[in-house]
Amino acid sequence: MAFYVYKFGGTSVGSVERIKAVADKVKLARDKGDQIVVVVSAMSGETNRLTGLAGEIQLKPVAREMDVLLSTGEQVTMALLSMALDELGCPACSYTGSQVRIETDSTHTKARIKRIDDAKIHADLNAGKVVVVAGFQGVDEHGNITTLGRGGSDTTAVALAAALKADECHIYTDVDGVYTTDPRVEPKARRLDKITFEEMLEMSSLGSKILQIRSVEFAGKYNVALRVLSSFSEGRGTLITYEEPTVEQALISGIAFNRDEAKLTITGVPDIPGAASKILGPIADANIEIDMIIQNVADDATTDFTFTVHRNDFTTAKDILTKTSKELSARAITTDDSIVKVSIVGVGMRSHAGIASKMFKALADEAINIKMIATSEIKISVVVDEKYLELAVRALHSAFELEQPPVEAAS
Repeated sequence: MAFYVYKFGGTSVGSVERIKAVADKVKLARDKGDQIVVVVSAMSGETNRLTGLAGEIQLKPVAREMDVLLSTGEQVTMALLSMALDELGCPACSYTGSQVRIETDSTHTKARIKRIDDAKIHADLNAGKVVVVAGFQGVDEHGNITTLGRGGSDTTAVALAAALKADECHIYTDVDGVYTTDPRVEPKARRLDKITFEEMLEMSSLGSKILQIRSVEFAGKYNVALRVLSSFSEGRGTLITYEEPTVEQALISGIAFNRDEAKLTITGVPDIPGAASKILGPIADANIEIDMIIQNVADDATTDFTFTVHRNDFTTAKDILTKTSKELSARAITTDDSIVKVSIVGVGMRSHAGIASKMFKALADEAINIKMIATSEIKISVVVDEKYLELAVRALHSAFELEQPPVEAAS
């Protein structure tokens, strides 16, 4: 007998028919003797509908009340799925985050899980029931409903799998696994059988939308084996786990990209201690996250400072930088909101030289100019003009032969 936590996203439970299909899948697993805990999201579109209703009442809705409101979306799904299971003769019991006692801090709309009381769940599982839990939500020490932020149902599922010591946590989505890159950009993209936590974390942070970053961090911290599968087709999906040194790692596992980038440059800044702080401090104070940073020092004792932000924050960051430029007597500022970031990711980089030069040559062969570069132990990111995004992804996918499965090392 195996023990699994299944998580179904909004698309997977987007209609009564799909909820019934999920019930069929869950019952099949239970009939095989497996113990199953199911975590569900709100039906697709429901969270946006509820957010819209709140906006009609209050321009800036109170965070506590938004949590109360938005948590109802998952409660609808969990109840309907439990009914569907019961109709199939499969005993089930549904719980909200507060009923299970998923305790969080008190940061409304983006709370973090502190602890989980697993007593009720184990009791129901031992009684032969399927347990259905509303994702995305919890309760703070004062009894207030909280929500975990965007993609929070993934985090709920991983946290439950860790607390309950499940064999695996299955994340069911509308794709059948993690691919070497987005198949809509590169049709030759290949589904990966396995990827490491480190690689998946990098892919998620660099633009891949398959899994929520916090859920991958949580899984890596507590060593929860994750498997990404399709709700609509059978298959083994992609297993996310720790690196296995007995298997020869591919040089590159995947290519991620982010369309939501904007670049800002301030030139002719006096090259003195604290200049970077004076530039980036006001940006941080505005709660704007900074991604890539480059600083170049000129011969005339001045420096040019370039950084990137999310495109949604571009206008605000530009206004702040304009003010800072005057305060520092800088020469000028230049901006560009028509850029993208393309990244190659792979733990194989650790033991192979020449990855960067191969990447840069592939882009140069397509006459793609690189504007910025950032590296880490297992990733290289470049900023290029937005118009070159798809060409860059396809060129790199071909250069690193990602359409071919890696060759396992001889034992």
